Amino acid sequence: MKLSISKSKNAESFYITQSYIDDSGKSTSKIVRKLGTLNSLCSELNTDRDGVVAWAKEQVRLETEKYKSEKESKTVLIPFHANRSLDYNQKKLFEGGYLFLQNIYYGLQLDKSCRKIKAKHKYDFDLNAILSDLIYARILDPGSKRSTYKSVQNFLEVPSYELHDVYRALSVLADECDFLQAEAYKNSQFFGKRNDKILYYDCTNYYFEIEQEDGDKKYGKSKEHRPNPIIQMGLFTDGDGIPLAFSLFAGNQNEQTSLRPLETKVLRDFGCNRFVYCSDAGLASESNRVLNHVQDRSFIVTQSIKKLPKEEREWALNRSGFRRISDNRPVDLDRLQDDDMDQLFYKEIPYSTKRLDQRIIVTYSPKYAAYQKTIREKQVERAKGMVKACSVKRERRNPNDPARFITKIAATKEGEVAKIHYSLDEEKVKEEAKYDGLYAVCTDILDDDPSEILKVSEGRWQIETCFRIMKTEFLARPVHVRRDDRIKAHFLVCFLALLVYRLLERELGKKYTCEQILETLKEMKFASVGGQGYMPLYERTELTDALHETSRFRTDLEFITKQKMREIQKKSKRR
Repeated sequence: MKLSISKSKNAESFYITQSYIDDSGKSTSKIVRKLGTLNSLCSELNTDRDGVVAWAKEQVRLETEKYKSEKESKTVLIPFHANRSLDYNQKKLFEGGYLFLQNIYYGLQLDKSCRKIKAKHKYDFDLNAILSDLIYARILDPGSKRSTYKSVQNFLEVPSYELHDVYRALSVLADECDFLQAEAYKNSQFFGKRNDKILYYDCTNYYFEIEQEDGDKKYGKSKEHRPNPIIQMGLFTDGDGIPLAFSLFAGNQNEQTSLRPLETKVLRDFGCNRFVYCSDAGLASESNRVLNHVQDRSFIVTQSIKKLPKEEREWALNRSGFRRISDNRPVDLDRLQDDDMDQLFYKEIPYSTKRLDQRIIVTYSPKYAAYQKTIREKQVERAKGMVKACSVKRERRNPNDPARFITKIAATKEGEVAKIHYSLDEEKVKEEAKYDGLYAVCTDILDDDPSEILKVSEGRWQIETCFRIMKTEFLARPVHVRRDDRIKAHFLVCFLALLVYRLLERELGKKYTCEQILETLKEMKFASVGGQGYMPLYERTELTDALHETSRFRTDLEFITKQKMREIQKKSKRR
């Protein structure tokens, strides 16, 4: 709607007009309402021309709002013909769950990052469209790049690029991997301040269904115990479990050495220089602790009690000296009552090496001790079965292999072939039982309350959740590309998909499980009806309401006109 003014020799007239496209496809306009002449309006409103113009503009605004309201609330009548066949090659069903991921993607301003990349490279494809679709599909329908290209054809916004453009884009994404990570971190602040005063670090690996090593795809210690070459990933998350940065390194490389280059990148490109480094014992080498014992950085890492020096190990295993963490009351672990079973107990001592002054905090959980005992008893029973059957096969890569409780004795007479006898190693069982319920943390923070130190350490489960999501929900492995640059781009997409998902999860208040969110997004389908618009084919729930509330647009109308859907798509891109 707009204000139109016509002038004649004797009068100046005011109208509200509306532009539209007629049946022939031509743009035209019509008069919606005649407001009157200048003289009559001046007399009626008791004002001058400026006052009349101001009044007329307000009438345009009111008329526009009325039109929009009526349009949105109008009943849509669509004729269906019982004897009419469907048209050939006309798609009827579309995926719409990506719209809510799109809202996060554009909130991260990754479209602007792609434009910056365009200025540095020569290519003729739409990098933003490809990257965004790769991310949405990785979350909603993960698969190979070929299957991804096929699945995104079902989105409400059909891509205009070709499959070969996707593979070309992977090389560009690989080149700009560090840049996109830094940009994503910077722009993630728009969703709220990042909890980057605590950084969790961990490593995992991904297998390739190949036999020969190639590039960084090397044989190494597989987390999944698979006999395939692997590539390793180091991942930083913030204190809330939101991904921060990642790096890839060769499958045969010691993961302890992976920390320094990635942390250097975080310090240089992200501006994060004040944080507590937190990791498990496998990434808590002396050199990694020293790396983070400087200026405004410190560390809180888990500590293997078995690997402590003899004196500290004996102290840790001694059941005296513990206090209840809730009220600091001294306790005797051998005289715990029933109401102590849900409690946590601790003790601490200074622990110094040649390079560091630290403190060790050892905790004891009766509930965790009972759990470990139950698991071990089942493993012992399996070990007894192996002994009885005289069939013992060790899985050396598996620390929980029941065969570890079996000892082997070779008995022979001179000149005869030795006969092997198997038996249960009772001493080994007793030795492991000493560690039931115990957990140790080492830190260079010497003054903070033990409960605060333990709280930070316990947050490590969040990074483990990130790896689980990437492997199980996003199917990050097996990897379906072979070139090193495309492998790097593949994991960049997985990383950004994880970031988008975790931010959406946080926007929803962390009220829903990963399974609930993903299932809901996947079920948000829309049917094209009569060429006039779309009908939602999903169930409205508390979760869909939450998605609409956080994204500030709604798709749960009984019918969505084509124009309304275009408006929704614009809003999902924060336009």
